[in-house]
Amino acid sequence: MGQPVAALIRPLTLGLWGAALVLSTLSGRLDLLLRGAFHPLVGICGVALLALAVQQWLQPAAGRESVQTQRAWLFCSAMAIAVVLAPPNPSFSDLATSRSEAFNGPSQLEFVLPPSQRTLTDWVRLLRSQPDPQLYVGDPVNISGFVYTPNGGHPQLGRLTVRCCLADATPIGLPIRWPEDYKPQRDTWLSIRGQMAMETTASGARQSIVVAQQIKAIPRPAQPLEP
Repeated sequence: MGQPVAALIRPLTLGLWGAALVLSTLSGRLDLLLRGAFHPLVGICGVALLALAVQQWLQPAAGRESVQTQRAWLFCSAMAIAVVLAPPNPSFSDLATSRSEAFNGPSQLEFVLPPSQRTLTDWVRLLRSQPDPQLYVGDPVNISGFVYTPNGGHPQLGRLTVRCCLADATPIGLPIRWPEDYKPQRDTWLSIRGQMAMETTASGARQSIVVAQQIKAIPRPAQPLEP
């Protein structure tokens, strides 16, 4: 590979990755992968890479890089292009099924919303903080989430909570009493209205369950990850 062309490989790769990070930040792609609090950091890193690419283009490194190094830079460039052309589309249901449900949320709630205003995550935190199911029988429920099936269980409505990104995602879910003629489809996002009830599990334990009265399919939210 000629010297003038080889000298452009490094700034080209840095520029492509910088553009990929900036594009991901501005387009909302990061909402599927990362908590919103970290989005500005990704954008700043993208701008820094673009600035470094300009610097490398104006002042290329002295000496000629080996063929192996040039191939490595070209491979990184191809990966950056793939990131731009192939937006992330994770299966939340598959991820939730493969992860432990050891919820890392706060053990105590500082403020409890009225039942009809609680999100699915609010309900899970409340039920784990105050697990007596008799406290919630008859409470109205208005929640949304995706359908997933825990190992050996029945389809639930769930969400993914993250501290940082999908790598540390933890699934949370609520058991649903589905209408007899309704077949929930995995990975489908639903809005459910109903009320809380109490049921006894096969092991004899009592638990809260959502009796679904109105079910509506909804698009995946722009920010599907819960803090």
